[in-house]
Amino acid sequence: MPGEELLDQARSGDGQAFRQLIEPYRGELQVHCYRILGSVQDTEDLLQETLLAAWRGLPGFEGRSSLRSWLYRIATNRCLNALRDGARRPREQPASPAEVPLPEPTRRSDPSWLEPYPDVLLDALPAIAPGPEARYEARESVSLAFLAALQRLPPRQRAVLVLRDVLGFRAAEVAGMLDVTEHSVTNALKRARATLAAAQLPGPGRDQAPLPHSARERKLVEDFTVAFENADVAAILALLTEDVWLTMPPLPLEYQGLVATGHFLSTVALRDGRRFRLVPTRANGQPAFGCYLIDPGTPIAHAHGLLVLTLAGDRISALTRFMDNALLPPFGLPRTLRAWPARG
Repeated sequence: MPGEELLDQARSGDGQAFRQLIEPYRGELQVHCYRILGSVQDTEDLLQETLLAAWRGLPGFEGRSSLRSWLYRIATNRCLNALRDGARRPREQPASPAEVPLPEPTRRSDPSWLEPYPDVLLDALPAIAPGPEARYEARESVSLAFLAALQRLPPRQRAVLVLRDVLGFRAAEVAGMLDVTEHSVTNALKRARATLAAAQLPGPGRDQAPLPHSARERKLVEDFTVAFENADVAAILALLTEDVWLTMPPLPLEYQGLVATGHFLSTVALRDGRRFRLVPTRANGQPAFGCYLIDPGTPIAHAHGLLVLTLAGDRISALTRFMDNALLPPFGLPRTLRAWPARG
């Protein structure tokens, strides 16, 4: 059905026509909300609010901008409102007593509420080329390192950087979306770029990381799986870069380097004969695992969060451990599984 005819039918209240009109943009709008919010659950809520607002506002859409730009305007402002009112950001709770004392970290940071994003949702996205103003490749713009850096930006700067440098909208378009001047957009973008430039993103080698699903990536993931399931800390360290980072959002503790990471693994994660089973998945374009702690008294392994690997060359440059088991369902991962024998 021609686009104008479909648009007219949707304006007149035809729900089926509206769904057809919006469907090509649903996936990219969802990822856009995730980039700004950093939360999978909040993303779904904001996407539904965006679509509802678009449905209600469509009769007033005059076509002065593209439908895509209009939808991004709605989604961006809904996300900014959510960030400003703070209603969706989890309240920081007093930390539960640790099972064992945690080692002194390399550095402390603000709590990060960033959540991992299932690759299955990224794989469903249509191949839409970003605008000519884009500075980041699609793979880089969903990586955990990039998104963690985004979370350090004030909401307006975050939105401007995503719209300009990730999606490639022109400054005039972004100004129209945010109801600000082009000068304001330019200044916000300059400050945001400076903050990201100062962020400690993964070092040299990230550009040479194995391609997703390649033989090089599979070999590295398999070697890590065997080493981790066998609690072989030395073998794990042999797969890591010398400046590797270990983080555990939302805990504000960060460990860098082989010594600090090895100490954490041997005294906390894999201490006293604790054994895990790893179930492979993918998050943010990166290899990931559902982690399951084996109960030595039963043949059952219990969910123990999600682990995401950042690769650099033929090594692992970051281990990001998400402890919240509520993150597992979007990845299709169960709460328990049978503890089969360790691989090796």
